[in-house]
Parts: sequence; structure tokens; C-alpha cells
Amino acid sequence: MEINGTLVSLLETNSGVGANGPWKKKTFVIETKDKFPKKVAITAWNEQADLADKLSSGSELKISFNLESREFNGKWYTDVKAWKIETFSGSAVSNENNDIPDFIPDETDPLPF
Repeated sequence: MEINGTLVSLLETNSGVGANGPWKKKTFVIETKDKFPKKVAITAWNEQADLADKLSSGSELKISFNLESREFNGKWYTDVKAWKIETFSGSAVSNENNDIPDFIPDETDPLPF
């Protein structure tokens, strides 16, 4: 799954050591650019957490993520876990394609379609 948005805030970084070695977790919030914008808290782990630490507020992001839910004491909790974070400037993403030439109809064509 993918989501695009603007970085709103960087939250705390957590780290520790587990059975598989050291780990690092960073949570950040983006705001989508839909008709009705939504804020989404996203969690990045290890290498992606290091990348998230370098982001600045207002950055345009494209996040590839997985959703994961788990049950604890009868309640369900859902995480949005980023596995790829891409940054881009507003000018890098454009709907214009300047490589396509303008269409000029040929008036000498006898076919009606």
C-alpha cells in the first residue's frame, strides 16, 4: 500500500535491545492531500527510522507501508508500518508531459472519423 502526504510532525524516537539485537522506532505524522485531508501516524523501524529522523516538517512524502493489527486484552490495535519512505519536491511530481507534441488535425483527410 502507498500513501502520499505532507510531513506534519516527528514524534519521539524509541530504541532498545531485544532478542534479535538493537532496534529503533520512529513515529511521524503526515497529512494527506485529499478533498478531506486526514492525518495518519506512521511508524518506521530501524533503517527507515534513521531516514525519518532526517526529514523536516513540510516535506512531501510517498510512503509504502503495511497494515498490522493485534489484539491485547480484548482490544485491537493497528499499526501503519513504513517499509519505504520517498521524498519529493512539489515540482518533481507533475501532471504535465512536455514530451508529447500538440495534436494538429489534418484537414485534408477525407475520412469522417
